[in-house]
Amino acid sequence: MEKNKTRLVVIGNGMAGIRTLEELLKMSPDEYDITVFGAELQPNYNRILLSPVLSGEMAFQDTVLNDWSWYKDNNIKLHAGKWVTKIDRQRCVVETDDGLAVPYDRLLIATGSNPIILPIPGVNLSGVIAYRSIDDVEKMQAAAKVSKRAVVIGGGLLGLEAANGLTLQGMEVAVVHLCDWPMERQLDKVGGGLLKDALEKRGLKFYLSRQTESIFGMDKVRGLRFKDGEEIEADLVVMAAGIRPNIALAKSAGIHCERGIVVNDTMQTYDPKIYSVGECVQHRGQTYGLVAPLFEQAKVAANHLAEYGRMRYEGSSVSTKLKVTGIDLFSAGDFNAGPEDEELLLQDSARGVYKKLVLRDNKLRGAVMYGDTIDGPWYFQMLRDGTDVSEMREHILFGQVHLGDAGHGGAASVANMDDKAEVCGCNGVCKGTIVNAIVEKKLFTLEEVRAHTKASSSCGSCTGLVESILANTLGGDYSTKPSKKAMCSCTEDTHEEVRAAITQQNIKSLPQLMQALHWKTPDGCHSCRPALNFYLLSAWPGEYEDDSRSRFINERVHANIQKDGTYSVIPRIWGGVTSPAELRAIADIADKYQVPTVKITGGQRIDLLGVTKENLPKMWGDMVAAGFVSGHAYGKSLRTVKTCVGSEWCRFGTQDSTGLGIKVEKMTWGSWTPHKFKIAVSGCPRNCAEATIKDFGVVCVDSGYEIHVGGNGGIKVRVTDFLCKVATEAEVMEYCGAFMQVYREEAHYLDRTAPWIERVGLAYVKQRVVEDAVGRAELYARFLESQRYSQDDPWKERAEGKDAHEYAALATIE
Repeated sequence: MEKNKTRLVVIGNGMAGIRTLEELLKMSPDEYDITVFGAELQPNYNRILLSPVLSGEMAFQDTVLNDWSWYKDNNIKLHAGKWVTKIDRQRCVVETDDGLAVPYDRLLIATGSNPIILPIPGVNLSGVIAYRSIDDVEKMQAAAKVSKRAVVIGGGLLGLEAANGLTLQGMEVAVVHLCDWPMERQLDKVGGGLLKDALEKRGLKFYLSRQTESIFGMDKVRGLRFKDGEEIEADLVVMAAGIRPNIALAKSAGIHCERGIVVNDTMQTYDPKIYSVGECVQHRGQTYGLVAPLFEQAKVAANHLAEYGRMRYEGSSVSTKLKVTGIDLFSAGDFNAGPEDEELLLQDSARGVYKKLVLRDNKLRGAVMYGDTIDGPWYFQMLRDGTDVSEMREHILFGQVHLGDAGHGGAASVANMDDKAEVCGCNGVCKGTIVNAIVEKKLFTLEEVRAHTKASSSCGSCTGLVESILANTLGGDYSTKPSKKAMCSCTEDTHEEVRAAITQQNIKSLPQLMQALHWKTPDGCHSCRPALNFYLLSAWPGEYEDDSRSRFINERVHANIQKDGTYSVIPRIWGGVTSPAELRAIADIADKYQVPTVKITGGQRIDLLGVTKENLPKMWGDMVAAGFVSGHAYGKSLRTVKTCVGSEWCRFGTQDSTGLGIKVEKMTWGSWTPHKFKIAVSGCPRNCAEATIKDFGVVCVDSGYEIHVGGNGGIKVRVTDFLCKVATEAEVMEYCGAFMQVYREEAHYLDRTAPWIERVGLAYVKQRVVEDAVGRAELYARFLESQRYSQDDPWKERAEGKDAHEYAALATIE
């Protein structure tokens, strides 16, 4: 052992303790000399997957998260099968049952929880087993080979999974539960009743509202007796009545405990040398038994053990997404309505679907879903963000309507999906690829699946489906998103915290920003650099110098790269209106550069495809000479303003939609936004310009102009929300600029307007843009000010030689 290494002892070889070590080794691989004590004889394994091991669907080896070699490779001394019996805090030593004493400088207690064993006669009989470890599973499998009847005490998740596993092993299984319906912590009475009916059809028998008085038998269990005197026969009794934090060791050492080991926001106990994570912990009065909060705790503890000192655990907003014997369940928040609450209900017995949403003051307080849980993450996001849902009450029960079949293909249950079924259309990822990655790479979170498979990493419309596949594959408690989601792995700060720091600390450069916020990587990554560049650009127009190195390739070279390495050039055509002279100029340019394909786009423009990179500046020079500017078809920016001919030509037109569209485009072109931004102006409610599937849409009517926001086509088809009606073109311009500015200032980078509005709520957007006239005028003024620095044509600049290195041909080396 190197003398200058700090000695870290970990009591507990389970998922929370070892996850802490994994995070610590990433941050500070050489700081500690690490010793781990584990009560079980196995390496760290995934306790969630005990149920498929019990049923015979999976081998124990498939559940191992860190095999023996991992400990050896990371120089971790593992004492498997040793019980720590004493923590001597004065001498800073832990002692085991066989007399081993190991000193520590830092101690991490991750002792987990113990199964609750009912204090009734007969619990010590042979054939009475708890359900908590792989040892318990092996005992149950052995019993199933020689026994016929099993009784599971406890109708929660653990009990139902045990019952299902024993049924698949060929036993007759009865479930005894104290409450009126199973899984009362995750389901309301209706959802619990549906689950009970479905499980009874699969062979389980339920004894509900029953209290067990005793277990009877001589040397071996023969049955169960209830308090009302009824008896049922059993050869095997499984205790699955819940868990409680394992705090006996900590209490014996004088560490402050209540229901669990009490820790602060750094996961530190009342003894500053001792940290604690996992099911044994009590934080702000709460204990947690699901994986996601425990992993969040592990990350915080590791951060402080590594002496980074920046993270805090502030508790977890927990939603639970479960797979119980092939049935999808989801719950979040307080789903038992009180007198001040409203309930929205949907029940389709034929399809096996039930949804209940609990609202108070038009905000989601709780949700229960049975059968179809695809939209669970969406509900949970709104619940956590406090989104005002008053504008979507009519359709909220039907889920994210803007996703359509492109989002999840109508799949109500991932269990029935073929492994070849495509899940992520953007990246061509099928279900089998995701499942294999989860199993082989030991993945637990959506972020990990995204990193390994790219599923859900582009448009995000398949996020709910990917999360359902996680729940189904993990077989247990895939749950929750952390209460605070960092921008990326380079930082612990959220998008909102980064944007606030930029303005509050007057930060005006990327290096300054990364230094001020203690970025983990010196240059950031492909995810955060473009976002930081945009946030600085939107905060300080005219002061911050755009960093082209932090742009995606299309924005860096101001053209869309094609699959053969050539580029497309799309000049801006104001409102889709052109002239014979412009068309002749485009034709001449296409001939001059031998453009192989000329295409009319859906945005009423002309696309020249197949242009080589070195020809781009020369072609742009010719375009500029003919009066064109960049169409920004490549950018996270204003793309097009689509119009119809309106009252000038159309007999149905109510206003000059073409003229208004051109004015709007000349005001907004060149503006950088969190994602691409499309506008349309339709001359009448027939809506030929498709204004109601654009980010900002105007529908002209006889009495003025209807303004619509938050629509999009493509993979995620979403119809706009009606924002308001105005009387004049000047008002349309003001509302457009104000809406774009609040979107620019507050949305996350790569958020389209549709998910942004769904996150903050249409009521919030109306309050900022419609109801607050002074605030609207200020937003509009800031938008116009920023446009003073955004409407320099990038094509003209590059035709004149700017960034010439980007377009130079690579030299051929003989």
